[in-house]
Amino acid sequence: MAVIQPRTLTVDVANENLVPNDHFKTQNGVRFAGVHLLLDMWEAEHLDNPDRLGRAMEAAVTAAEATLLHLHLHHFSPFGGVSGVAVLAESHISVHTWPERAFAAFDIFMCGTAEPERAAAALQEALRPRRIELTEQRRGVLPGITPVGVPQ
Repeated sequence: MAVIQPRTLTVDVANENLVPNDHFKTQNGVRFAGVHLLLDMWEAEHLDNPDRLGRAMEAAVTAAEATLLHLHLHHFSPFGGVSGVAVLAESHISVHTWPERAFAAFDIFMCGTAEPERAAAALQEALRPRRIELTEQRRGVLPGITPVGVPQ
């Protein structure tokens, strides 16, 4: 197994304004790559049905105003779980289900103008879980830099 050595990234503040439209977001004065949502669903419907999950993920992409590039789902057996990913121009939505535990884990990461919260709401509407846990993480937070000339 390869050991990954930690690296330090140095940001050239003087040249930060040369960054082209990188689809970073700005929210409350903080500039970052995108929002990463972890959505856990308990007692949701259709967790063993790749067709229904695929339609739910497509609805989530549409609701978020994102761009679907590719959707791939794998069904582990006739009654088993489903794993898959919707690859987006704005990043991805992934899913792993455990129907025997009535549990689904979604991973929603989006940059640019896409709205991952809308994707999460669409998934909830389609799969109707009795309980959810939603965690939000900002990815790629820049250290106090707002580039000149880049849309806020």
